[in-house]
Amino acid sequence: MLFNSFIFIFAYLPVVLGVFFWLGSRDRTWAAGWLALASLFFYGYWDYRYIPLLLASIGFNYWMGLNIAQADKPHRKHWLAFAVAANLALLVYFKYANFFLDTLNVLGDTTFPALDVILPIGISFYTFTQIAFLVDTYQGKVSEYRFVHYLLFVTYFPHLIAGPVLHHKEMMPQFAETRIYSFSPTNFAVGLTIFCIGLAKKVLIADNLSPYSGPLFDNADSPSLFIAWAGVLAYTFQLYFDFSAYSDMAIGLSRLFGIRLPLNFDSPYKAENISEFWRRWHMTLSRFLRDYLYFPLGGNRTGPLNRYRNLMTVMLLGGMWHGAGWNFVIWGGLHGFYLVIHHAWAAVSKRMAFPSRSMAWRLIATAVTFIAVSFAWVFFRSPDLATSWEIIRGMTGAYGAGLPEAIGNRIGPLASTLQHLGVSFYLGGGSRFMETWGWIAFAAALAFFLPNTQELTRLFEPALDFKPSAQNVPGRLARLLTWEPSRCWAIFLGLLTVISLLSLNRPNEFLYFQF
Repeated sequence: MLFNSFIFIFAYLPVVLGVFFWLGSRDRTWAAGWLALASLFFYGYWDYRYIPLLLASIGFNYWMGLNIAQADKPHRKHWLAFAVAANLALLVYFKYANFFLDTLNVLGDTTFPALDVILPIGISFYTFTQIAFLVDTYQGKVSEYRFVHYLLFVTYFPHLIAGPVLHHKEMMPQFAETRIYSFSPTNFAVGLTIFCIGLAKKVLIADNLSPYSGPLFDNADSPSLFIAWAGVLAYTFQLYFDFSAYSDMAIGLSRLFGIRLPLNFDSPYKAENISEFWRRWHMTLSRFLRDYLYFPLGGNRTGPLNRYRNLMTVMLLGGMWHGAGWNFVIWGGLHGFYLVIHHAWAAVSKRMAFPSRSMAWRLIATAVTFIAVSFAWVFFRSPDLATSWEIIRGMTGAYGAGLPEAIGNRIGPLASTLQHLGVSFYLGGGSRFMETWGWIAFAAALAFFLPNTQELTRLFEPALDFKPSAQNVPGRLARLLTWEPSRCWAIFLGLLTVISLLSLNRPNEFLYFQF
């Protein structure tokens, strides 16, 4: 069941909300149990065969958490090691078994047959969420052990399929609060607003960029410079608005129930360096990798060389978390390399006492970061390494810099100048070329110059760990576009939602569902 589907919006959500608040006025435990069962139904709607696996994972980790909490100090580490190893073994089997077998067949010239394994949707997210719970239990940070709340914490449908990756302290205490079991007009207004904005991002922007990125990656046959960059940038913004949409819709849906999810997306393409990008992109996954992998490896406490090693290790594993393939390993490795370069440069800059950055410097830094991230997305999106290298060759001009002849006719004398510079002109494709770059320009304007959803709705709450950045959007524009419960905003959002609903002919899955 998709957030952007009629059955979810007009059937599932109203029923779940109505029964939740009806039960909440009578018995909070029953209301929490209902929401957990509704979340299991939401998960089972995809494939009911994996509900037993999810429940077994939940039961095992809850039992392990109790054992870790109750064991004496010498045995707690053993319980934790066993529980984490079991979780990782499950994840490795379902997600990486065939990848390892294929690699072994290539390297060892063997013929091991592929396993008949179907990846359960959301397994990466609910596995990481529960590993965090086990580690926090070991560290004495968990004080809530009611099973119904733990069941709801793991299965809670707004985050179950594609995140955010949650800490127990962000969710389980909220389930014990009386306020969430009573209907709140304020929560409903804010939640519905955020959900509708996310729906519009998905349906009106991300899904409309898909036809302009797909052909390049599905058939990368010697693409010219402008064709290659057009397809890559179309995917760059498609993924941006797709993931931004899911993050908004998850937060908005949760707010309808009075529950606050942590922010997971904060205009990452406005980042001035790659470290800032990762503080803004998939924020909860970055936090998980930092707290449960980077810091345990030693972080930056043991010198710069070990710090660079730890950064590279974390990003390689983060790349593999996204997918079982060498493309994802290279993608993670590229981001690890970017982080190493950034931290080395930051150390040199500090030692050399470079002057404060000007506006021009910040713009150049943002552009360089964006180009580096876009370059890495090629490996993230491509179905195989051969396609990746073909597109990279096109992006670097190996197949020339062709433009449609219709473009040459429009720009007149400039066409001959471009020809002298090596740009060729070919017949056909003019309207498609213009449409692609038009959508890219439109998406770039929205991503770089308009306030994001947090800024728009002013959700600057300490519980969300979000601090507004003055550089994100000009102050006057932010004030002009700030949302408030008003007739004008109601009309605007109503029209936007109607247009989005009319565009829901065939709902498309969110891109992060595959991870």
